[in-house]
Amino acid sequence: MKEKKQFKVAVVQAGSEVMDKVKGVKKTIRLIEEAGQGGAKIIVFPEAFIPAYPRGMSFGTVVGSRSNEGRKDFFRYWDHSITVPGGETAEIGKAARKAKAYVVIGVIEKDSESSQGTLYCTALFFGPDGELLGKHRKLKPTGSERLIWGEGDGSTMPVFDTPYGRIGALICWENYMPLARAAMYDQGVQLYVAPTADGRDAWFSTMRHVAVEGRCFVLSCNQYSTKDMYPEDISSRKEFEELPEELTRGGSCIVDPLGEFIVAPVFGEEKILYADIDLNKIAEAQFDFDVVGHYARPDIFQLTVNKQEQKNTIWKK
Repeated sequence: MKEKKQFKVAVVQAGSEVMDKVKGVKKTIRLIEEAGQGGAKIIVFPEAFIPAYPRGMSFGTVVGSRSNEGRKDFFRYWDHSITVPGGETAEIGKAARKAKAYVVIGVIEKDSESSQGTLYCTALFFGPDGELLGKHRKLKPTGSERLIWGEGDGSTMPVFDTPYGRIGALICWENYMPLARAAMYDQGVQLYVAPTADGRDAWFSTMRHVAVEGRCFVLSCNQYSTKDMYPEDISSRKEFEELPEELTRGGSCIVDPLGEFIVAPVFGEEKILYADIDLNKIAEAQFDFDVVGHYARPDIFQLTVNKQEQKNTIWKK
C-alpha cells in the first residue's frame, strides 16, 4: 500500500442529536460531507456521538435501587443506540464513500450477538470505499458509565494500515491506561484517535503526553453540547436545573509527534478543526525516542495482550 505522506485531517467538534438516532445519522452525514469538501482524508467524531454521551443523566439510579422513570430513560437510550453493522452504519458508510475519506466515529452499540440488552461505547472505522473496517469497544467504562455500558475486550483493539498511515483509537479515559496505550504503540499507530467526553484542562496534558510518548499524531475529539440539546421529557430534567447551560465545552485539539499543538483546544462552539499532516514528522521525532523500537527494553519489559473475544454466554460448547 503506497503511503501518502502529506494530507489533511478533520476533527469534528459538535453536539449530538440526543437520543434520536435518525437525526443523529443525518447530522453525521452532513458533517462528513462538509469535512470532505474541506479536503479532509481522515474525519474524526467524538465519543458516543450517536445517540449521545448522556452527561448529567442519572437514569434514576442510586446505590441499591433504580427508578421506573430511570428505566424508561434507559430504554429510550437503548432504543436509539445502533447495531453494528446495521442500517445506520450503512448510511454513514455511504457518506464516507462520497467524501472519499476514512471516518472514525463514536457510537453507542447495541449488542446484537446474544441478549441484545447490553450497550457498548464503541468507535467505528469506515474506509473511503464506504466499508465498515472494524470497531473498538471501550475496555472500561468510567464511574457512572458502568451503569449503562458493558466492557469491551482485547478482540477489538485494531490499528488499521491505510494510505494515510496506521490509524487506531482509544476512547476517553482508556488513554489513562498505560498498557492500553502500549498496545497501540506496539501496533505502530501513527494517527492516534482519542474520541472523548473529557474537556478538563488535565486532558490536554494527556494528549500532549500521548503524542510525545508514542511519537504519533493525536486527534482528540470532544463534543460541544448544551442543555437545550436534550429532550424536555427525560426524568433527569430536574437534575439539570443545577447544571450550567454549557454541559460540554469542547476542547478538541490536534497534536504533533513532539507534543506540540497543531490546533490548540477549541472551546464554546461547534466547529470542524482542520490540520495538514506530514508523516515524515514521525520519523524525525523517533530519531531520539521510539517507545517500541530503540528505546524499548524487551529484555526487561514484556506486554501480553489477550485478543480472544470473550463470549457473554453461560453455555459451554
